[in-house]
Amino acid sequence: MSAGKNETFGLIKTLMDAHTMGIHAAAALLRDSGYRVMISPRPVEYAMERISSESAQKVILDWIDDNRISRIGFSYRLDPDTAVELTGRLIHLLTSKGYYGGGNSKVKSVFFAGLTPACEKIEKEYAGRVSTFRGGESAEETLLVMGVPLDEIPKQIKEGCQYDKEIEKFGQGIIRSGEYRKMKAPERKPYPEFGTLKDTLELRLNHNFEGGFQPIIRAHSGPYSDDMSRAAMLKEYRDWCHELGNAGFLDVLSIGSSQLSQSNFGESWEGKPNGGGVPVNSEAEYADIWQAARPMLVRTYSGTKNVKKLAEIYEKTINISWHALSLWWFNELDGRGPNNLYDNLKEHLDTIRWISSTGKPVETNVPHHFAFRGADDITYIVSGFLVAKAAKKYGTKTFVLQNMLNTPRSTWGIQDLAKGRTLLKLVKELEDENFRVVLQTRAGLDYFKPDLETAKAQLATVTALMDDLDPKNEMSPEIIHVVSYSEALFLATPDVLNDSIKITKTALKEYRKLKKQGLTPDVMTDDILKRQSGLETACRKIIRAMEENIPDLYSPEGLYLAFIAGWLPVPELWSDSDEFVHAKGWGTRMTNGGVVLCDRDVIVTTDHRINRCVGNLPDANYIFKQKYRKNAVTI
Repeated sequence: MSAGKNETFGLIKTLMDAHTMGIHAAAALLRDSGYRVMISPRPVEYAMERISSESAQKVILDWIDDNRISRIGFSYRLDPDTAVELTGRLIHLLTSKGYYGGGNSKVKSVFFAGLTPACEKIEKEYAGRVSTFRGGESAEETLLVMGVPLDEIPKQIKEGCQYDKEIEKFGQGIIRSGEYRKMKAPERKPYPEFGTLKDTLELRLNHNFEGGFQPIIRAHSGPYSDDMSRAAMLKEYRDWCHELGNAGFLDVLSIGSSQLSQSNFGESWEGKPNGGGVPVNSEAEYADIWQAARPMLVRTYSGTKNVKKLAEIYEKTINISWHALSLWWFNELDGRGPNNLYDNLKEHLDTIRWISSTGKPVETNVPHHFAFRGADDITYIVSGFLVAKAAKKYGTKTFVLQNMLNTPRSTWGIQDLAKGRTLLKLVKELEDENFRVVLQTRAGLDYFKPDLETAKAQLATVTALMDDLDPKNEMSPEIIHVVSYSEALFLATPDVLNDSIKITKTALKEYRKLKKQGLTPDVMTDDILKRQSGLETACRKIIRAMEENIPDLYSPEGLYLAFIAGWLPVPELWSDSDEFVHAKGWGTRMTNGGVVLCDRDVIVTTDHRINRCVGNLPDANYIFKQKYRKNAVTI
């Protein structure tokens, strides 16, 4: 049954489920289509967890009545059995009270979003009475499942998704043809340093480009099993390294080290949970991995404490191809490490200064971590620029600029192009004879659907998107971080990883061939250029205001104050500390295929954003003085 414009959609989750971006993305699509949407407040979320009690049922029904809700969506992305049980109780409550199931019932339809096993059980049990979302649906698919008629979907949504449809069709064609399976490993002409402790990313890049463009292929890998001993897992990983190195498809191996390897390296792990990943705990084990991985370049995660010391160990044992640091992240802020925020910034910038003395490249994998916490697209870009400029200030000569696409996954492709191009343009402006920027692209962390054939097509699709970021530059992207198509289901084995690389390289080759024939989408449309211009204007204005109002912005103190004063909004940050009240004090929402900043659900102007952040600076400086220093500079 199709929805009418006078109907109200009610979207519910539970308090225990922290996944909110999907709900907000669905709400944005409905609002952009002209519908009224209510997102469940905390009392309703709490009641949903206790729906078997009469008092909780009354809270839910009162919410439906008070808001005249006629379409209900329930999202639960945790345990599938609990999801099925809660959905069943919700359907029973609505049916038994006469709210759902009859011709004149208040609730016309119910839909569910969750993990595949839960969706399968719900579809089977309710035989079409409950529509389901498994993740990765397009904007149009999402609206249609929620009951919006095709002719009621706004023109801007249909046109905005047209690019996605076209590259998706291309990606499906790559997998359908199966030609990628025939791909042979590229022939690499060894140079004197190739595969030795003197090999570098720059040498590999320069030699890869001889005789034609061949991007550096980087991938993340590592087996893990609760049933295996640490020694057995390390042996299996060395075997994987041999296999990947001998296959010849992979240029840069990223070791998927465990949380303990990052947080407690060289210590006793007795009684501590490993948390998944390769359990490396000694310099000798890292050296063994490098030896097994030759001739690939090797890299791994930075530490969450003793960051500089671990960077020194990585230099000595695996000749790390480049270092990746997260600055504001992997500390108390996100529960990944012991450092407080300010000390983390100090330690990371000090480590960048040391890395610069070695001549090795630096990557600051920052923007997507802001996006994971609900940040808007402008924050994604601004945070990426700030850390690039800080890295340059601290002596970095080669900077690896990572751009994670599809983050959040509901982002439209044309917005990804505008966002990625703006970030690339701003950071590229920092280039000079002492600072080189190397673009590294990758698919989003939760982009792939839990169906292997569909995910393979998605991998080919996102490769086309990567190539359209800098469409007139035949030497871009210089590095492709290949995320394996099995990401949503299981850790990639060497076979899956090599297949993923074959798909990526085949898609890139075929897309460029079609582009030369004029058979690919126009990626310089007025809409894309307008989006890019708007993002660039806003970002430049915000960066200029930050530089004018925060003394020594690119120092630990400056970057700390920028965060605390709310210049880099993270509305979905889990921490409840008063230290971060301004950082969390914004809202964001999806609209027109991108994420925008809100103040009490009203989209804010750049001037409003700047004025509020400037007003927060005295409070941020007070927090800094009280928590870290008694002699901080007064702003």
